[in-house]
Amino acid sequence: MTTADYRFCPRCASPLTERADPDHEGGRIRQACPDGTCGYVHWNNPLPVVAAIVELDGKILLARNAAWPEGMFALITGFLENGETPEDGIAREVLEETGLKAEHVSLVGVYEFIRKNELIIAYHVRASGTVVLSPELLEYKLVDPPLLRPWRAGTGVALADWMRARPRFRVRRPAGAVTGRPVHRVFSAVPRAIATRRFTRCRRAVPCGRRASSASLPTS
Repeated sequence: MTTADYRFCPRCASPLTERADPDHEGGRIRQACPDGTCGYVHWNNPLPVVAAIVELDGKILLARNAAWPEGMFALITGFLENGETPEDGIAREVLEETGLKAEHVSLVGVYEFIRKNELIIAYHVRASGTVVLSPELLEYKLVDPPLLRPWRAGTGVALADWMRARPRFRVRRPAGAVTGRPVHRVFSAVPRAIATRRFTRCRRAVPCGRRASSASLPTS
């Protein structure tokens, strides 16, 4: 949740005001409750989002969110539920969004997405079953891995890292692609990524989760 989402204290309903952290803590501006007996501070910490490179019968599943323009596809993403691990969360999201059962889940990397105040935890998910899309998704496509075109966005960087770890897949980066095209051709601007094995620079275009995370909105 971003700072703009909060106008009133969730504890006592007082209008929030701005105050600065002490200088030795960086002096960052925070929203806080002016009532000293309440003491609420909106820390505005990044929200974790899980993403899946879903592999089905050797191909990668890309899906189109119902809110997206025709021709735009991306990975499956979503929010964690209370009490579940990221691995359990992405297996649940894959099942809910596609009807597929996660047979094997492995971490690809962890990527920042500062613009949405989110942290992306990306997994490679080998799945089985028959695709049955949730109402949030309109259509899907299965793409041969060598034909994927990683986009310059959080989950796109995860996809590129996954491909680089497999020498038979050459990561291709054609120039001049425009946001709004099918995502294996989509490029957009990139925040930095924190990968498990390397530091890269990233940006992103990610799709839907069960509660339509803000990560599911296309980037501009």
